[in-house]
Parts: sequence; C-alpha cells; structure tokens
Amino acid sequence: MGSYRTEYRRSIDDPAGFWGEAAKGITWDREPTRILDDTNLPFYRWFADGEMNTCYNALDRHVEGGRGDQAAVIYDSPVTDTVRSYSYREMQDQVARFAGVLRGLGVDKGDTVVVYMPMVPEALVAMLACARIGAVHSVVFGGFAAHELALRINDAQPKVVVSASCGIERDRTIPYKPLLDAAIEEAKSKPERTVILQRSACLATMGERDVDWASAIAEAEPADCVPVKATDPLYILYTSGTTARPKGVVRDNGGHAVALHWSMSNIYDLAPGDVFWAASDVGWVVGHSYIVYAPLLAGCTTVIYEGKPVGTPDAGAFWRVIAQHGVKALFTAPTAFRAIKKEDPKGALLSDYDISGMKYLFLAGERLDPETYHWATDLLQIPVIDHWWQTETGWPIVANMMGLEALPIKAGSPTVPVPGYDIHVLDEEGENVPAGTEGAIAIKLPLPPCTLPTLWKDDERFVESYLTRYPGYYLTGDGGHLDEDGYLFVMGRTDDVINVAGHRLSTGALEEAVAGHPDVAECAVIGVNDTLKGQVPRGFVVLKAAVDRDPETIRRELVDRVREQVGAVASLREIDIVGGLPKTRSGKILRRTMRGIAEGRDEAVPSTIDDPAVLDAMRPVLRHEQG
Repeated sequence: MGSYRTEYRRSIDDPAGFWGEAAKGITWDREPTRILDDTNLPFYRWFADGEMNTCYNALDRHVEGGRGDQAAVIYDSPVTDTVRSYSYREMQDQVARFAGVLRGLGVDKGDTVVVYMPMVPEALVAMLACARIGAVHSVVFGGFAAHELALRINDAQPKVVVSASCGIERDRTIPYKPLLDAAIEEAKSKPERTVILQRSACLATMGERDVDWASAIAEAEPADCVPVKATDPLYILYTSGTTARPKGVVRDNGGHAVALHWSMSNIYDLAPGDVFWAASDVGWVVGHSYIVYAPLLAGCTTVIYEGKPVGTPDAGAFWRVIAQHGVKALFTAPTAFRAIKKEDPKGALLSDYDISGMKYLFLAGERLDPETYHWATDLLQIPVIDHWWQTETGWPIVANMMGLEALPIKAGSPTVPVPGYDIHVLDEEGENVPAGTEGAIAIKLPLPPCTLPTLWKDDERFVESYLTRYPGYYLTGDGGHLDEDGYLFVMGRTDDVINVAGHRLSTGALEEAVAGHPDVAECAVIGVNDTLKGQVPRGFVVLKAAVDRDPETIRRELVDRVREQVGAVASLREIDIVGGLPKTRSGKILRRTMRGIAEGRDEAVPSTIDDPAVLDAMRPVLRHEQG
C-alpha cells in the first residue's frame, strides 16, 4: 500500500499542500493562494481567493487544446431508436448558444435556474450553460411529481425553469409540461420564464410564460465564460430530509472541479479520450458528478443513456452499449447487476458482444453484497470495485483507487478511505471503536474539496444535520466498521440498525447472509416493532428466474444460514418470498416505506418510485393479509 498510503497520509497531514497541487490540474483565471480557509469554523472553504469557470474547464480548454473533434458526449436512446455523438466543439457551440438564451431571458451571475428534464443531451447543455454564465443550476429528477417539484422551486427560487415536453420510457410517454404547470401553480415563488424542449413523442401546449428551445437557441448570441469565485455555488441538489422542506446540498465551483478532475485518473484510471459510462440519471448526484462534470473535466467521452438498460425485452443492453461505444469503465448500482443475474444467471447474453475494452466495473449507491460481487467478478473477469459516497460529498469517500494503487479486494467492503477523508468509526460517546466493532461512520473535519460547504441558505440546518452529534466531525448517517487493514465495511444507514432485545444488528449483515443463498436473486431485511424484543427482523426475498424448488424449504434454509452466519440472536424467522422489491428509479430499495407499512403506518411513498405495482403487490405481504 506504499503509493496509496503515502498519498493518503499527505492528504490528511497537509491538506492544503495536497489539494494545492491537485488544483494545478484545472485552468484558473486567478490561481488560488489561500487553499484552505478555516477562518469561519465550522465552515471550511477551499481555494477561497481563486477564480475560474467550470464550463471553460469542461469544454473550451479541450477545444483550445486540440481535442475539439473528439467525442464529448454519446447519446444512446433505445426508447427513441437514436444514437448520436457530440464532439467537444459541438457541445461548446450548443452550450454557448443556450447560455445566450438564458442571458436573454434575464439570467445573470448568481441567479438560479431549475432544470427538469429527461436523459437527453439538452439536459447537459442546460447545466453547462448555467455554469458558463455563473448561474446556479438545480436539477430536479424528471420522475418527481408536481408537488415535489414545487417544493424545490420554492426553495431555489429560480428565475427560469428549463424543461421538456415529455420523458420517454420503454412502455410509456410521460408528459412533463402538465407537471411543470401544476408545480408552478402550486409554488409561491414563480419563475419568470420556462424554456421547453419539444419532443415529437408528445408536444406541449405552450403558454405566455413558455419559450421554445429550438427557436430560442437558433436566434441566440453565444455567451462567453464568466469567471466566478471558487467558492461561488455551481449547483444545488436536493436530498431527502426529516422535514417537508428539502435539503439543498450546495456544491461550489473550485473544489468541485479540482476533486472530480483528480478522481478520474486516480480512482477510475481514466485518461483523456477514454469512454466512461455512468448508468444513472442527471437528476441524481452520480449524474451530476460522473455523467456530466468529471468526464468532461478530464477530457473523456461520457455516455448518456435514455431508458432502463436492464429489463424486458433487452437484458443484454449493458453489454451492447459497452461493446458499441468502447466503454472502458462502467459505473452503476448493484441493483442493476442483481437484475442481470436474475434474468440471465449464466451470463449467456454476454457471448453476443465483444466487451474486451472494458477494464473496470464500479458499483455504488447501495451496499454491494458479496454474492453479487463474486457473480460479476466471475462473469467479467475484471476488477469489480465497490465504492461508497453520498449526495452530500459529491464524490467517493471510500474506494479502491485503480489509478493510484490497486489494492486487494475484499468482498463486502468498498476498500479504503479516499485521500482527503479522515474516517473514524465512533461509539455513542464519540470514542473510536476497536477494529471489527460496528459504530457510526464519521469524517473528521475539514472535509476535502467538492463536499458540501453548507446547505442552500440554511447554515443552521447544515450544522444541526451533520456537525452537531460529534463536534469536529461530519456525521455520515451510515454505520459500519474498520478492519485491521483499514478497510471500511459500510453496513447501512444507522436508522436501519435493528435492536433485538438489546442487541444491535445491521440489516447489511443479515442481507449478506440471505443473499449468499444460491437461489436468491436479491433481498431486503427490515426491522419491525415487536412487543417482546423491541424489534425483530423481517426478510423479503426475490428468487432467481429458474428456481422451482419448494418455497418452504428455501425459507428454512435461509433461516439456518442467518443463524449460522450472524448468530442465533439475529432471529430472522420471518421471510417472505416475493416477486419483486419496491425501489426508487435510481435502484434503491424503499426499506423505510416497507418498514412503515409493515408497522401499520400510512407511510408516504416517494414520487420517484420505479414501479408502483410492485409496492402494491407487497402491501398485503407486509401487512400479513395474504391468503
């Protein structure tokens, strides 16, 4: 661990020196001399006196450096039967023109713009155009309903909203314009104008507030890049909170660009010209960081995919995209590979494609269970890298850094802390626990560049949410343990810890035991209230497609596995075999919603649920009403 250990220690012992050197990887209008500003604790700011422009670093400097004809973006849309490549020069032109559209609508440096769009290249254009003129964008996932969009409009108070007439999925078209109109009607803060990208699958009826994208961009004067302070906000990204008001995570310009640029070569082992595919959505943090900004900052080619790459009728879509576009590294969620494993357990579809150019599979967004890790590793014969991070951090906290030093892989662990993250596992009193002991995962301040400096217009909530429980530390909200080699094992959110008769059990540990059964495709374990033990675990299991064994036999085997691997204290005796697990559109299982329904509460269902029918089918199971 020589190279990694050296760089990691340097980042912790001399953060200003380490990140000052990394900052040389981007282009500055005014190079920073004050790398880490700690004059207003607990608020730390990076590159405080520097000035730059994120869009310039993502597009213009590559054109000026001779990469103008290289593909910047590959748009692959099976739902519209479209594949198109956009060069860096083409993207620069489109972004400059749309920046001119925004400026013509009165958007200026520091103004906010909400982007509510499907997975189309114009979503990237809108985001980069905001960055070009110093405006602050807030992308709202296209699956959000009108009320959720209204909440975000109220908080961000955008001058303009950029949207599309519709989103397109395999089996349906979703009109966006009625949702947008309803959201604006509900919102107290009204945008002055809305720009609408008309899509032929469903044309929108335009009103007085609305501006047609195509007409506006054809007439616009291109706008140049505007230098901004490194500490000026680049975007707001809303994440879940405990109140009705969403938490607006702020990302600044300078630290964001430096850390993401550094991550592409050191974590993902990618160089200019390499093709990277983050199979996510621009509405989530993965989409912001690794569909849009990081690949372009590094001079790579990024793939934007419209549609679900897994599911009927094309379970081989991942392999097709990788082969067709020469993808070197794929980044997706473990759920996607569990779905592939269920539909094609022997990987037969892989033989139809040449994916020899693929060197890495990176997984994040939820815990990678060892069963899925081993299956993917055996199938692909390449490094399968779990890594862990959050909306708040914007880039990985823990990873196996393929470009810095590839470390041995341990199933169930996302490996070791990324340089800049001083990770501790703490007990209730804030003391470090011994190796192998579970506790709350916290990060000692200062957080590295790119992480949130605060919440949008709410410093008090930022401190209360993240910095109060353990003074001097950022509380991640996840639990886990460090082993004797310094590998972190993230076992799940701390509110997913089950307290059974005074014994704290992690749902991750229980799920790991269940998922290791050869007949199990995927599973979820939740804790539900029990009058005797306080809480007891309940398991929900989806079997692999070809399994035709007796369900009761499988249940008994699963109970025995948990008892053997976790211990008798686990008491996982209640296991239901179901057809599917309810998830968000980004692939996260709705454990909190499931827990609420199981306990008889009228739990709110997120508007980003992927398939409501799956949850509807599970309701009687959760409530013990079946049969």
